Amino acid sequence: MYSIDVTLKYSPIAVSVQRKDREDAEALYQKVVAAMGGTPQAIELTCEKEPEKKVSLFSDQISAVIISQRSGAAASGRPTGFFVGVE
Repeated sequence: MYSIDVTLKYSPIAVSVQRKDREDAEALYQKVVAAMGGTPQAIELTCEKEPEKKVSLFSDQISAVIISQRSGAAASGRPTGFFVGVE
């Protein structure tokens, strides 16, 4: 399972949807990235894990998009995203 997390401006919580296949996740990631650079538009995202889950976003409000594979890290309680170790 792959997760696509979209971070919105002025919002501390990311919007997440899941895809079963790597190719589908990459296609959705590219769709969101392309929308970020163009004319502001509404983007509707759906989730394969929860088919009834839908969200619509304005592309000019997206500040970041992350694609990641849901694996043991999610099960261990660590959130998806980037980890910076400081010594």
